Amino acid sequence: MNITVLDDYQNAVRKLDAFKLVANHNVTIWNDHTKDEDKLAERLKDTEALVLIRERTPIRAALIARLPKLKLISQRSVYPHVDVPALTERGILLCSDMHPGKPSYATAELTWGLVLAAMRKIPQEVAALKAGRWQSTMGLGLRGKTLGIYGYGRIGAVVAGYGKAFGMKVLIWGRDSTIERAKADGYFVARNKDAFFEECDVISLHMRLVDATRGIVKAVDLARMKPTALIVNTSRAPLIETGALEAALKAGRPGMAAVDVFESEPILGAAHPLIAMDNAVCTPHIGYVEQAGYESQFTSSFGQIVAYLEGKPVNVINPEVLQNARK
Repeated sequence: MNITVLDDYQNAVRKLDAFKLVANHNVTIWNDHTKDEDKLAERLKDTEALVLIRERTPIRAALIARLPKLKLISQRSVYPHVDVPALTERGILLCSDMHPGKPSYATAELTWGLVLAAMRKIPQEVAALKAGRWQSTMGLGLRGKTLGIYGYGRIGAVVAGYGKAFGMKVLIWGRDSTIERAKADGYFVARNKDAFFEECDVISLHMRLVDATRGIVKAVDLARMKPTALIVNTSRAPLIETGALEAALKAGRPGMAAVDVFESEPILGAAHPLIAMDNAVCTPHIGYVEQAGYESQFTSSFGQIVAYLEGKPVNVINPEVLQNARK
């Protein structure tokens, strides 16, 4: 089978144990990134099974129409980047392991790494030491401060536990269902959204990006934060109103930000205003990018291809295709 993997930035996929699942097939792996439809159509013209790494490349109707040999898209997690109706219309399966009940511990760990890095100004001190200076900044500790979790889902719950272990007061805000879950787990809930932003020393966002959450954090919310406070986003950039974070950091409320996500990715050439700001710590969407996580992700993605070839597809998102799938 002709299998293509897009966006393997680190050239890591062939080195995984999971790759053994498809090593006897014709596998093409692209390490660079493009959203250009003509380039993608050329790269994928002979592809029968396409493996996507999360949401890095959109697969829309116009491109799908130019892929006559495509039978299967295999990936893991949510799929807002894939035009499912267009796949279904052409008899192409989408298989995606939604890993229910399994939080991304890698993302939670990176979130906490960003909290520590920003509050203790670790990147600035590393850069200063390399430049020949000694003790250039004054950081802030976490014990006794208030950690705000906006969205108490699978990852938010893990990060809340990290905060508790560091001696922080944990405050929750979000939908009614998540608030009830947080209460059941023994956490405090903010009186309201305004109080949440006013009282927290660190706020970490943990929500999926859907219509209801797009721009849910507004400029007026950020303006309520303390000048010593930090906001962390390892979820999705558009959760914050466009341009609001950059403006808020310039205004000094909050005083710091740490982000792993951007509106349009990848960001090359440092072409984003946050990257140049001294009070922002930025990483290139590496929340889920770690060895064990990749092994798990590609065991799922390649395993779905194996199951398809055995005539027993799993994790099928559009099961109606099974009656008229491409041969």
